[in-house]
Amino acid sequence: MARNKSSSSGNKKSRKLFLGMFAPLLFITIIACTFFYLVTNQILKSYMKNQLELSVHKLNSSVSGSMDPVILNVNNFATFASKYNEDKTLEQLLNVLSNNLDKYVSMLYYAPAKRISDGGKFINTAGWNPPKNFEPVERGWFIEAVENKGKTTFSKPYIDANTGELCVTISQAIYDSKNNLRGVIASDILLDDLVSEIKSMQISKNAKLNLITADGLFLTNEDSSKVMAANWMDETSYSGNKNKWLDGETKTFLNSKNYYAVCKIGNAPWFIVTEGLVSDFKGHISKLMVIFELFMIIFSIVVSILNIKITKKLKKDEEKLAEQLFEDAQSLVVSAKENSATAQDQSAAVKEIVATMEDNTALSEDISQRIQDVSGVAVKTNNIVAEGVSFIKANMKQLEEIAATNMNTIEGIKDLGEKIENIWSIVSLINSVADQAKIIAFNAELEANNTNSSGKNFHIVANEIRRLADGIIESTKEIKNKITEIQESSDDLILTSENGTDKIQLGVENAKNLETRFESIKNASEITAESAEKITTIIQQQASASEQILITLKQISSSVSNFTMSTDYISKASENLKVVATELSDTTQSDNDEDDESEEDDEE
Repeated sequence: MARNKSSSSGNKKSRKLFLGMFAPLLFITIIACTFFYLVTNQILKSYMKNQLELSVHKLNSSVSGSMDPVILNVNNFATFASKYNEDKTLEQLLNVLSNNLDKYVSMLYYAPAKRISDGGKFINTAGWNPPKNFEPVERGWFIEAVENKGKTTFSKPYIDANTGELCVTISQAIYDSKNNLRGVIASDILLDDLVSEIKSMQISKNAKLNLITADGLFLTNEDSSKVMAANWMDETSYSGNKNKWLDGETKTFLNSKNYYAVCKIGNAPWFIVTEGLVSDFKGHISKLMVIFELFMIIFSIVVSILNIKITKKLKKDEEKLAEQLFEDAQSLVVSAKENSATAQDQSAAVKEIVATMEDNTALSEDISQRIQDVSGVAVKTNNIVAEGVSFIKANMKQLEEIAATNMNTIEGIKDLGEKIENIWSIVSLINSVADQAKIIAFNAELEANNTNSSGKNFHIVANEIRRLADGIIESTKEIKNKITEIQESSDDLILTSENGTDKIQLGVENAKNLETRFESIKNASEITAESAEKITTIIQQQASASEQILITLKQISSSVSNFTMSTDYISKASENLKVVATELSDTTQSDNDEDDESEEDDEE
């Protein structure tokens, strides 16, 4: 009977001890898990926002890198065509510029201001022969380019007559030095091919990505009936400020379920918009968070059970510890006061370091942004120089062809001079024949005078022959004068052509020197671009490290502040620790006495 009561009393004490140990620990665990969840969720949002901005910038850089060469070629052709207006030269330039265009560029073409029906020549790089009733000056892209007065113009999407696909035309009007319209240079961009390339750079698994105009109209959509008919603002679930969403700045937006991003495409009046599920970014991490919290709860239960066992064991040593605690409390009071003063000094020093690191982090971020701008300029410069090198090579080839043509002209003129020399001999022969005819006519006339009346007719014929001979002699004199003038003009032309050949050769040499310098500039720009990218990476790594150090220092500062407060509490608590130690010793002794009395009652 006594044994059963003792067992029941022990079970009650164990339950009380378990509840006393487990309840506070479970409460602390729940608070810690909640805090961990909130902090981790904020970190994840910051991570997702950074990743989203980085992905959008990469997407914009890739699309702009493909679009800029098209715009640059249009501008270069317009600059050249404003000074030179020969169809053959413009056609060669158009073919050279089309060699470095991407696959989604349908073709480059030039339409003169003169109507085709009036003799204007339509030039294109696709070998497309326009129908008879085709007049470029009546097309929308031509009219819009003229209205924009030499500015780069983007047309509305339409079905290309050559490919049958949805496309947009980039065009620019060309004017001569007197501001007279010469024509329009244009290029067709196939939107479906452009969107396919963009979608290959998918941001996340369930991301929706589209091109829209500045008014929000779809340029691309899986439902073709919505192109230039539906508005993205009406289709999206984005709930932010839609009035400022398409102001040209790159933006990101996150809520509990979805993410959204928008960026402007280079110099084009279009935007890339994307949206998707937040779970695409943090789905795996969320599972790890749940597993971690479950682990913390299980760990709390296990620790509570271990604490009960340890507490039972520690209770036996309470009496010894109470006595030692009383002695240590006296020393703890002095140490606590010294620690409090030291902690305050450390807290002030850590706060100064935190402020310095915050300034350093802001400076690193500013440097990183500026280096990224430099890297973008260097890459663009490299592309422009590469275009200049290819243009100079084409120019050199044309100069060499002109030099060869000029040499052929000189040879032809020299050959013509030799033929003119041959004409001299023929004219001399004619003149000699005329002289002999004149002598014969004179002799015939003498003979006619010596004859009777029957020789009058013969006299008339002789007189006509002499007049004809005189006419031939006068004509040969005029021919000789003309031949002399032709020879003098031929000699002058040969001298002029030879001088032109020397100048053309000099132009070829200058073009070669210019090509060498452009190659040097290109190599330098490539080195600059590579160096800027490396510096950007290093600065970003430095900024990341500085942020980590700053977070750690803030944690240390918080810990030092807490430590300072704790030492103050310890200093005050130490004063009362003596009394607690005494009361603990008395309580332990009293519990032992009660246990002894309880055992005696059970025995009775």
